[in-house]
Amino acid sequence: MMESWSPTIAGDTGPKYLAIVRALAEDIRAGRLSPGARLPPQRALAKHLNVDLTTVTRAFNEARRTGLIDATAGRGSFVRASRSPAGEMRRPDPSGSVDFSMNMPPQPEVARLAERLEAGLSRLAGSSTFLARMQYQDSAGNLADRAAAAHWLGQRLGALPMQRVLVAGGAQVVLAAVLAAVLKPGDALCVPALTYPGLRMAAERRGVRLLPVAGDAEGLDPDALLERCRSDRPRALYLVPTLDNPTTATLPAIRRRRIAEIARTHGVAIIEDDAYGALPHDAPAPIASQASDITWHIATLSKCASPGLRIAYVAVPGTNEAVRLAAELRAINMMASPLTAALASHWIAEGELDGIVAAIRQENELRQAVARETLRDLDVWAHPCGHHLWLRLPDPWRRGEFGAHARQLGVSVVPSDAFAVGAAPEAIRVSLGAAPDAETLRYGLSLLATLLAHPPGAISTVV
Repeated sequence: MMESWSPTIAGDTGPKYLAIVRALAEDIRAGRLSPGARLPPQRALAKHLNVDLTTVTRAFNEARRTGLIDATAGRGSFVRASRSPAGEMRRPDPSGSVDFSMNMPPQPEVARLAERLEAGLSRLAGSSTFLARMQYQDSAGNLADRAAAAHWLGQRLGALPMQRVLVAGGAQVVLAAVLAAVLKPGDALCVPALTYPGLRMAAERRGVRLLPVAGDAEGLDPDALLERCRSDRPRALYLVPTLDNPTTATLPAIRRRRIAEIARTHGVAIIEDDAYGALPHDAPAPIASQASDITWHIATLSKCASPGLRIAYVAVPGTNEAVRLAAELRAINMMASPLTAALASHWIAEGELDGIVAAIRQENELRQAVARETLRDLDVWAHPCGHHLWLRLPDPWRRGEFGAHARQLGVSVVPSDAFAVGAAPEAIRVSLGAAPDAETLRYGLSLLATLLAHPPGAISTVV
């Protein structure tokens, strides 16, 4: 007879062990499992779910790693107790406002971010090298932090010499520095027709011309890039290959290889903004893993851990490029914060960063499931592991009018104008990470769905 918990994973299309973890997380969040609740023995749960024992063991290991449960030899597994006093539980914003504009990772309780921050900083402060780490550092990062960065990047790029890796104070700083290192004012930079606003701002300040390249649901179109290279002779290409911001497209491996071939043939440097690359379970290998000689690979921790870290890691084509980029970083931002760089290195060494990323990935999957349910009849592009979705508006809605109506309801979204290099489509980006909980998320998405279910002229009767 099952005790405590009798989940079902029927209908879940992902790996079975992750389906068990998702069911556990959802039941904890919904209050069906209380802190301290004892979970069934693994063998009994395997029999109940009709899966192998190894599947349940793998699920429990993942749940422990992401902070959902604790286990004690001889006693069993228990739902992890919350560190937050009852009086500190988050409540919905009394104003009723929902922010879908800021593309940030959710911060689920199971990520134990505050606990990990406290423990990590305490460990660092107790180290004999702590005060030395808090002094001015090389603009490329100190050796310990660059080694940690090389290890973190190496999980996706393969083995990296530390001399080709730099530590910087966030991806936006890196983008400005890379543009300065690679492009002169007036040079042409190929970008997706819908591209990250931060890149657009950095390019404008550098005086770089942006050349839009068409794409589709799979991302940048290599044929369109080839045409641009032949007609306009760009110096560089910028793209977000995995969970593109804003379209959520992920370039398949075959397109990545073709883009690299085109870029090499035409002498085009690639700026690979891999902000979301650590989130999917099965993202194709980064372009830098196959074209390291022409690729400037940027991986920020702001999108897969916390914006508060303001740490980004960069893999550059060679040591000469590392020297150039370090000089640009010195001119722009002097150095990354030694404290947050040291904390990130500590988290990498102890496996804590992997745990945070796993918890955020899991939370994203839950939030995307809520979005699929709430927006099920709409034209939505999304990825199960992403923070955001791309919503194409039905006729007769227009993005400006829709955004204004959404604001009147207290919901903020970002229209396509913020991303478009050229004509803007009738679409909006909806970011899911800032909502404090599933209830607020569902409420805000329901308002958007209600708006879109009626023509603009009928909205006064709806609200």
